Amino acid sequence: MSKFESVRIGNIGCVVTGKTPKTDIHENYGHDYMFIGPTDLHKHFFIKDSEKMVSELGLNSIKGSILDGVSVLVGCIGWDMGNVGIIEKKCVTNQQINSITQIKEKYNPLYVYYWLKTKKEFLFQQASVTRTPILNKTTFSNIHINIPKEKTEQDKIVNLLTALDKKIELNNHINTELEAMAKTLYDYWFVQFDFPDANGKPYKSSGGKMVYNEVLKREIPERWRVSALAEWIDSDKTGDWGKESEQGNYTLQVDCIRGADINGINGIGKATPPNRYILKKNQWKILSPFDFVVEISGGSPIQSTGRMAFITDEILARFDNPLICSNFCKAISLKDNQYFYNFIYKWNNIYHNDILFGWEGKTSGIKNLLFDSFVTKYQVSVPPKELAKQFYDFAAPLQKKKQVLLKENAKLESLREWLLPMLMNGQITVT
Repeated sequence: MSKFESVRIGNIGCVVTGKTPKTDIHENYGHDYMFIGPTDLHKHFFIKDSEKMVSELGLNSIKGSILDGVSVLVGCIGWDMGNVGIIEKKCVTNQQINSITQIKEKYNPLYVYYWLKTKKEFLFQQASVTRTPILNKTTFSNIHINIPKEKTEQDKIVNLLTALDKKIELNNHINTELEAMAKTLYDYWFVQFDFPDANGKPYKSSGGKMVYNEVLKREIPERWRVSALAEWIDSDKTGDWGKESEQGNYTLQVDCIRGADINGINGIGKATPPNRYILKKNQWKILSPFDFVVEISGGSPIQSTGRMAFITDEILARFDNPLICSNFCKAISLKDNQYFYNFIYKWNNIYHNDILFGWEGKTSGIKNLLFDSFVTKYQVSVPPKELAKQFYDFAAPLQKKKQVLLKENAKLESLREWLLPMLMNGQITVT
């Protein structure tokens, strides 16, 4: 007699389709509850944070879509369909996600999560496709999961898989702490201007001379200057998309970074750049250490374009093929690489303060970053080169450690993905 039974998703728990609070009501958004979108499903294991947050008001405006307790989330709209996440906090999702919440006691939520992680292609096949594939709530609810009848058997499988995911989660936690160290020092030195003075004391707090700048409308340290971001930039590389398979003159195999991969490149969730083939004459578009990749098309009403990833030797080593960026991105490099980490943290500070919303245009309903206009007109403070080098020397080893841990995570994920289907179909058992 089989140890497994086929159970309809709708009988495992309550299926909820997400909804977006009205974006024209700014009070709907804040810092109270996670508002989970498809990008957040690229994150490992339990989702602890989201790119966007909603307020209590925003949460209650879509109270029929609130998730409370352990819930399994599945991306159900778009070509990136089938990504799966799990949460244990009260939150909401957008309409691109169907969730299983209020899961019955006899089912281990993590077993449901892991089973669905093996079914990305299957879920895509269940979707209806017009212009955009959609797996609606009814179809999703009627999918059957192959699940051990005994809860103890579910638990054994889950315990093995979670051991791998907990190690991945630990590595992610270490990386979060490393990133926080670099961000804190950047803020301390380049935002608060308390970098070490000639005596090793914090410059501004110790009475270092500040000079009012008419362009920035604020004081900056005496030896600093002001310039447009364009003065930092040396050259750029346009994106490419090539072909899905090798054909004709499209013979150069690459991995292509999309906007959806930028967070993963930076170590937040997974990066899964698709494998493409480009013309050999376009090999100049291949990314090199010290390049930056900027998303110039995309975003959403509550997320601006302009997300950025930086490229190092360690990042390139995480992928099997050379990297390029897609047509919706562009790559840039600097005149002076000593400013490399200063530039990325300065750009991210601009992005996270929502400044890039003011530098967007629209083409056929798609938001585009007015990149050239922004970098030639937006003025920033420029620290002396020796201070930028000090920050580079501090940030570089932290970023290198982050990439080593991300590569280790990739190996652990590969082992997990190898085990998953065999555990789910009973091909191997856990004693």
